[in-house]
Order: sequence, then C-alpha cells, then structure tokens
Amino acid sequence: MARNVEIRPERPTDIDAISRITELAFRSHPYSEQTEQFIIEALRRSGALTVSLVAVLDAQVVGHIAFSPVSFSDGSTDWYGLGPLSVSPEFQRRGIGQALVRAGLSELRALGAKGCVLVGDPGFYGRFGFRSDPCCTFDGVPQQFVLSLPLDGNAQACGRVIHHAAFAARGPKT
Repeated sequence: MARNVEIRPERPTDIDAISRITELAFRSHPYSEQTEQFIIEALRRSGALTVSLVAVLDAQVVGHIAFSPVSFSDGSTDWYGLGPLSVSPEFQRRGIGQALVRAGLSELRALGAKGCVLVGDPGFYGRFGFRSDPCCTFDGVPQQFVLSLPLDGNAQACGRVIHHAAFAARGPKT
C-alpha cells in the first residue's frame, strides 16, 4: 500500500473531494451509469450512509468507501451493502482500495453487522472472503458478481438483495 495513507471517517470538508474522486473513478467503468457520486450524496442526505471512510495521502483525499443498510426478500436484517468504492485513478493499484475495504469491514464488525453484500469483481473482493452465494440474488446482475460475506459466523441471508432507495439517484437533485 502507498506509504503514509490514513484511513478515517469522512468529514464535512471531504464531501466535495469524495464526489470528485467517485466521478473520476467510475468515469470509464464499463458497467457504471456514472451515478455513483449521486448515490453517495443521496445516502448521506437520507441518513443511510452507515460507514463512510476516506483514504488520505499527503493531506489529500484519494479514496472513499461507503456502506449502507440492505434488506433481503427473506427478511434478513443487519446486513450492509459495500459500495461505491472509489480511488482516484492516479492512485489505483497501490493497495488503497484494499485498505478501505479492510477498514470498512472492521467498522461493520464493530457495529455488530451480520454480513456484507456487494455487486463487484470476484477477483478483487474474493481476497476479503466475499463469495458468490446462489442464495443471494440481485435483479439484473449475473450471479457471479453478487458477492456476500457473513461477518457473524452463523449469519445467513437468502433471497433478493434490496439496496436503499438512494441507489436510484441519477443526478444532483435526486
């Protein structure tokens, strides 16, 4: 990981940098609708941004990770969705994203979360223990990209994953 990277909770003064980094990180992502920065803002406004951490290098915010509550069609509770995860393009592939994921999962464990779910690359998230579970589905997403990680040894959620309504955000006024 890049030396001297600090992982800490977001502060009000970080909000513009988080939005800019998120927009840049997803600008050329092949599966993005380029709405991630609006999703984060909508989660924040609604009080659903449960964990929001930034990576700071030389007094500059260079990365961000968000976690928000999710529900399951089976009624499972105390599960959270990871995402978006963003690192400034010029700082990617230096371990900053990994540090953000580890710190965020640690925060979720401290909150007593039963588990975490995401839509993402199994090659990246598999290193943290995330796996595709045929029991967890997300509308319109191929099964291999719906990944879950029980945080409480006995936790199991089964059914359709339902993100917070903020994930429908499409612009600054949504």
